[in-house]
Amino acid sequence: MNTTTHHCREASHGADGAPFPPLELENRPAIATNQAAYYLTRQQQTLRGWACNENGPIRPLRINGRLAWPTAEIRRLLGMEVA
Repeated sequence: MNTTTHHCREASHGADGAPFPPLELENRPAIATNQAAYYLTRQQQTLRGWACNENGPIRPLRINGRLAWPTAEIRRLLGMEVA
C-alpha cells in the first residue's frame, strides 16, 4: 500500500509555491520573524541579531517576549509604497 506523506513545510506553501503571501497582500500591522526574514531575504537569526543589538535597519516590537516586525517598515525598507 502506497501512502503519500506531506510535510508541514510543503503543505504551508501557497498555490505558486511561496511559503507566504505576497507582501502587497499582507494586511497585518506586524509579522513574525520567519515571515519577515523571508521578505527581506535574510536568515531569521540575522533579524534576531538586529533586535538584540538594536543595530538593524528596522526595529521589531516585543509582544509577550516575541518579536513582531512592522509590516510598513519592511515595505519601506524594500522601497514599496505604503498605501
